[in-house]
Amino acid sequence: MKVLVINCGSSSLKYQLIDMDDERVLCKGNCERVGMPEGKISHKANGREWDFNEDVPDHTAAFMRIVDLMTKGETAVVWDKSEIDAIGHRVAQGADRFTHSVLATEKVIQTIEEIIPLAPVHNPAHVAGLRAAQKVFGEKVPQAVVFDTTFHQTMPPKAYMYALPYEYYEKYSVRKYGFHGTSHRYVSYKAAKELKRNLRDLRMVTCHLGNGASCAAVYGGKCMDTTMGMTPLSGLMMGTRCGDIDPSIIAYLQEKTGASPEEMDCILNKESGFKGLSGISSDNRDVLAAAANGNQRAQLVAEMFAYQIKKYIGSYAAAMNGLDVLVFTGGIGENAYEVRSRVCSGMSYFGIEIDEEANKCRGKNIDISAPGTRVKTLVICTNEELMIARDTKALVEGKELP
Repeated sequence: MKVLVINCGSSSLKYQLIDMDDERVLCKGNCERVGMPEGKISHKANGREWDFNEDVPDHTAAFMRIVDLMTKGETAVVWDKSEIDAIGHRVAQGADRFTHSVLATEKVIQTIEEIIPLAPVHNPAHVAGLRAAQKVFGEKVPQAVVFDTTFHQTMPPKAYMYALPYEYYEKYSVRKYGFHGTSHRYVSYKAAKELKRNLRDLRMVTCHLGNGASCAAVYGGKCMDTTMGMTPLSGLMMGTRCGDIDPSIIAYLQEKTGASPEEMDCILNKESGFKGLSGISSDNRDVLAAAANGNQRAQLVAEMFAYQIKKYIGSYAAAMNGLDVLVFTGGIGENAYEVRSRVCSGMSYFGIEIDEEANKCRGKNIDISAPGTRVKTLVICTNEELMIARDTKALVEGKELP
């Protein structure tokens, strides 16, 4: 079975075509600036890379273009689009309507539309991707929907509720949902496999650290708690997001600056985090380089980021009555050994100690635990696309989800 994995943004369409017989990526790429001038398409296949500068008017046109790339000329990896057996879509917000991945039906798509107010940036693009795929591939090609939020639906009410008037939960669905669920699910499964342990026996904290970052408490393969909330803004500081702050700061700053709610939302989501605090960049690599050169604000960012992660590890270990495995993943988690070292420093009380030499690695699955340490600390390269493809295959074949 060949599964086309899609991640639609408001102006982008990322894709991978995966042969599920051996889980090999046949091609992958990204259509950028969809519906905007100066579009760009990147495509990787057959050990080569291509870049095309061309306008892509909408998501339907983007699908038609990637079909051309996959089936024609030197960029091709299949003879015809009929070789694509199924399509798997990443969807950011499933709210409490979906507790697992599902096949896309008209009712499912309408439900995703209904919860757009909870993800006004992401879900409209996902709906556009689903509709566009139907137009280009026809309704006979099954489509599956894999939500960022479903892994976190096992959280108990004590973890997902906010101490607000209960009517806001009943009327407006105000609660914690969490994100990066597909990544947390994949790496927890992969960590158990790497350790040759039963996932049901393990208490893990998984740290998905990238431009967006979150931690999750995973007990027996199920999420007990996670740092992101109703939106991806809360929890850890991130590339441009502030993470947890005193809510009264928002009203205070609006009064002082005259910022509108929309402007304040932009400041918190796009001008804060690494970018706002360092004044240098939203990219952790730039911040670490500046910190190494003595920039005090960059050093503060590095210290704060590690400190916040450390606090969540400790609180989640307390919630689970112990900790067996700590996992680092995501662009920063997999590559920034300086961050891993800073997070794990001074954690011997929890049984966390790492081998600093083993830790000096980037982009590979590795056990970086010090010999004899009670808690295993692993670096696991996430693969959300493969997780989506696996769910899609299982749903199409009528089998239990992996």
